[in-house]
Amino acid sequence: PTTAGTGSESTAMCVLDILSMKVKTGISHWRLRPTLAVIDPLLTMTLGPEVSAASGMDIVCHAVESYTARYYRSFDRKQPEERVTYCGSNPVSDLWCEKAMALIAQSFRGSVREGSLEDRSNMMMAATFAGMGFGNSGVHIPHANAYPIAGMVKDYRPAGYPQEEPMVPHGQSVSLTAPEAFRFSFESAPERHLTAARLMDPDAPKVDPREQLPSVLVSLMRDIGIPNGIGGVGYTEADVPDLVPGTMKQQRLLATCPRTPNEDDIAGILTRSVENW
Repeated sequence: PTTAGTGSESTAMCVLDILSMKVKTGISHWRLRPTLAVIDPLLTMTLGPEVSAASGMDIVCHAVESYTARYYRSFDRKQPEERVTYCGSNPVSDLWCEKAMALIAQSFRGSVREGSLEDRSNMMMAATFAGMGFGNSGVHIPHANAYPIAGMVKDYRPAGYPQEEPMVPHGQSVSLTAPEAFRFSFESAPERHLTAARLMDPDAPKVDPREQLPSVLVSLMRDIGIPNGIGGVGYTEADVPDLVPGTMKQQRLLATCPRTPNEDDIAGILTRSVENW
């Protein structure tokens, strides 16, 4: 990897951008998992702050979505050959996600601001660890929303990226609805959400429990320069009906959410995410 973000070096997933259909989608299969990966933080030393911030938010969402995913024992039992790649949160994935969140708390802001080798190294480890976590347990609503947000991009051209074509970087697209998505899922796994908030920011001021994780995420996103909601990348409330079908097509992701969303739920999350602060 040459960014600290996707964790593709430790997962069995890939993402396709189908330009003719204005959609992004993913494929999961164990044969996509690399046999060997070289994780070298020196390859990230020349990244600008915008790319470091967006890539790092992908790590954040991988770790937190995986950690708050539906519990693996709640799924119907299947024979090994029938099982999908994502199996829900479990004791193995939890360990990787917890360590990733601790490294994020320690080094994410520094990797964007100063970009020291220590912070870059920690974020590379966090990306790989979160990949080992979510590659096992899965992600849910923020990533499902990210596909239409990126696939239906209008004229947004992010600073720090090539300007030839409009794009919403993946790490931005997954983060823009994350605060609202975790408000929605909180009631189904409150302790998981609170633990994630504590790991991500041990010194965060205490607020209403349902708001603890969203407030930690919003504080981080503001500090590192992530756009303010989907409105920050060119969408308005009028675009929500067009975005919802793209999210609902990502059933392999939505099935992992601890609280199953319907179309109205997704529309509400997107609408309330036009601005996050």
